[in-house]
Amino acid sequence: MRWLVMKNSVPKPWLHIIGIGEDGLDGLSPTARALLVNAEVIVGGDRHHGLGLNSKAERIAWPSPFDAMIETLQSLKRRRAVVLVTGDPLWYSVGARISRALPLGELEFHPQLSAFQLAACRMGWSMADCETLTVHGRPAEQVIAFIAPGNRLLVLTKDHASPAAIARLLCDNGYGQSRMTALCAMGGQNEQRFAGIAHGWECAVPDFHTLAIECVADDSARLLPLAGLPDSAFQHDGKMTKRAVRALTLAKLVPQRGALLWDIGSGCGSVAIEWMRSAREARAIGIEPLAKRRAMGAANALALGTPALQLLDGKAPAALHGLAAPDAVFIGGGLSRATIEAGMAALKPFGRMVANAVTLESEAVLLKAYARHGGELERIAIQTAEPIGSMQGWRAAMPVTQWSFCKSAKP
Repeated sequence: MRWLVMKNSVPKPWLHIIGIGEDGLDGLSPTARALLVNAEVIVGGDRHHGLGLNSKAERIAWPSPFDAMIETLQSLKRRRAVVLVTGDPLWYSVGARISRALPLGELEFHPQLSAFQLAACRMGWSMADCETLTVHGRPAEQVIAFIAPGNRLLVLTKDHASPAAIARLLCDNGYGQSRMTALCAMGGQNEQRFAGIAHGWECAVPDFHTLAIECVADDSARLLPLAGLPDSAFQHDGKMTKRAVRALTLAKLVPQRGALLWDIGSGCGSVAIEWMRSAREARAIGIEPLAKRRAMGAANALALGTPALQLLDGKAPAALHGLAAPDAVFIGGGLSRATIEAGMAALKPFGRMVANAVTLESEAVLLKAYARHGGELERIAIQTAEPIGSMQGWRAAMPVTQWSFCKSAKP
C-alpha cells in the first residue's frame, strides 16, 4: 500500500504556546527562544512577562474574565503570537483549554520541565509513585481523596495560604504528622525550600511554589477507600444507598475520567461522591428537592474530597431540562417512567443507567422498564450480623431491585 503525502495539507501553526521556567530564556530550546525573541505579541501573566526578555513585543496580560482568552487569541491570528505558560503547557495548564478551542494544526506546543518533574527531582521521588494534583483555582479539599498512609502528593498551589489550608485538612483527617515541603521558584536564582510537619505548620512561603507531601497516618486516621466508603463516613438521615448496594451500583455505572453523572434523588450525595472519588476529574450533578439533604450532600462532598459536586434543587424529570448530557444516570429517588425516559433520551452513546427500588410500586416501574428496554434486572439481598441478646444473628436489610442498562452507540 502506498501512502500519499501532501506537504501543504497541514496548516502552518500561527500560535506558539511556550513553557518557560524560572531561568527564563536560558532554559528554552533554540527554537522556542527564537520564536519568543521574534514574536510581535506575547500573552501571559505578570510573572511570565518578567521572565521573557523580548522588549519589542506587545505584551498582553491574561484577559479578565479568563473566558475571554480564546477570543483574545483569535484576534492575533495574523501576527507572530506567543503564549507563555509555566512548565508543561498541557499538564494542568492553559494549553489544554486552547487546544479544545482552536484547530490543532494552528498550534504548536513547546514544553518545559513541569513543576511536578522539578519537585520530584528535588525530593528524590519517582513520579510514577506520586499523585499529581492541583488546587490552583480549585478548593483545597480536592486533596482529601488522595490522603492515605505512605502516599506522596505533589500539589500545584494557589498562593502562600495553600500550605496552611492543606495542613489543616491533613490534621483534620488524622495525618498531622505528614511531612510537607514547599518548593519555591524552582530552577531560578531565588529558589527556596520550606519544610515542616502538618501539625503546627507555620512556614511563611511565597505565592509561587509547589507543595510536596508525604502522608503519615496518626493513630486516629481513618483508612478510607476511593470507593466503597462506610456509611459512617457520610452525614445522613437514614435514607441513603447503603455501602454494599452502593458498591454494586457504582460497578454498573462504570466511573470514568471526566465523565458526568446525573444522581437523581441524590439525598446525602453518597453515590455522586463515590462516583467522583472513583475516577480523576469525574463530575456529578445531584438533583435533590429537600434542602436538608442538599446541605448534608454539600457537607459530605467537602469532607470527602469532592467539593466540585453540583447540587440542584428540583424534582425529576422537570429538573433535568437543560443539563449537560450525562455519561451515566443513577435514579435513587423519585423513580417514575417519565424520569427513566428523560434520562434514557439524554444519555450519551455507551451511557449507563442504574435505578434502585425498594417499594413494590417502584419495582413495578423497573419491571416495565426492563420489558421495554432490556438490560439487566437483579435483586440484591444483604444480611449483617447483629447482637441477639448475648449471641449474634443475621438481620436482613430490605431487598433492593436494581435495573441497569447500557445505551447503544447507534441512535
